[in-house]
Amino acid sequence: MKHFNKGNGDVLLVCWHVLFLSKKQFMLKRIDGFIIGLIAMIAFAWFIPQLANGEGVFSLDTITDYGISFIFFFYGLKLSPKQMREGLSNYRLHIVIQLSTFVLFPLLIILFLPLIGGEEGRMLWLAVFFLAALPSTVSSSVVMVVLAKGNVAGAIFNASLSGLIGIAITPLWIGLFMSTGDASFDFSEVLLSLVIKILLPVILGLVLHRYWGDMAKRNAEKLALFDKTIILLIVYKSFAHSFSAGLFESISWGELSLVGASVLVLFVLIYLIILWVSKKLKFNREDKITALFCGSKKSLVHGTVMSNVLFQNMLGQGLFLLPIMLYHALQLVVISFIAQKMGNEEMYDK
Repeated sequence: MKHFNKGNGDVLLVCWHVLFLSKKQFMLKRIDGFIIGLIAMIAFAWFIPQLANGEGVFSLDTITDYGISFIFFFYGLKLSPKQMREGLSNYRLHIVIQLSTFVLFPLLIILFLPLIGGEEGRMLWLAVFFLAALPSTVSSSVVMVVLAKGNVAGAIFNASLSGLIGIAITPLWIGLFMSTGDASFDFSEVLLSLVIKILLPVILGLVLHRYWGDMAKRNAEKLALFDKTIILLIVYKSFAHSFSAGLFESISWGELSLVGASVLVLFVLIYLIILWVSKKLKFNREDKITALFCGSKKSLVHGTVMSNVLFQNMLGQGLFLLPIMLYHALQLVVISFIAQKMGNEEMYDK
């Protein structure tokens, strides 16, 4: 199975990678430490939820609010206007990736809305829809494209563009299904919060890129550690509030398993649709890889920090993080496996 252009073999190969990864891929050395950290934060929130209830300057709410702003300030600081301008020409690739990220993903989930019944079912559907409305990842998308020997410039451009578009598009998608159905969701208040906590820091970072951009690149690993620390704190806080409110007590294991299955099916469908579109448009090998990896991924960073803004007053904030955490783990394992195979073998015909 060295090629992805064998008709029905495409479906079988992707499903094989998703469902039957070799034991080698699950060895301890391949387990992402950040995923372990996420699981640990959920367990910590279950046993010691009271730490999330503090108030004042050093409370988790205050720390995470400032942390979110710094994450997006550093994000803007690392964006290169020159690279963004250079990436504009390959418009077909950009259209496929951005439409997949912000249109195809949400529409696939909306198709199942008429089948959802009950308040718990609607909450679970909305949690999966939140995942579908998020932008693509930045760093991991680029890393995987490099590993698979794809179009790196296109990956950098689209991953960066996706993050910027998502600041506006994600809350708009969510607002369509919450503004009238949830009294605690005030879209004008949410929009103002997004501008202050996310958009303005990104703009400030872009303005200061010419002065501090090189410094941000040199300290990329330290900034990534900061991002992950803030994310872990938000995950702990969100699940602690949800556990304290007894949210998960009203949701069965069957329903949670359905969320996990939905995430898996969503990933496979998106991957195969992008693969089919890429072939129809006759993308070269490099552009196919970039379209697949950037168009099928979702950002845990954006998902975590946006949930802290969009669902800040909701007791079910932890529930909204569950699908994106599952998807994050899935995409890391599966895409890294596929990227390594693509990098070592000629799995695509030029």
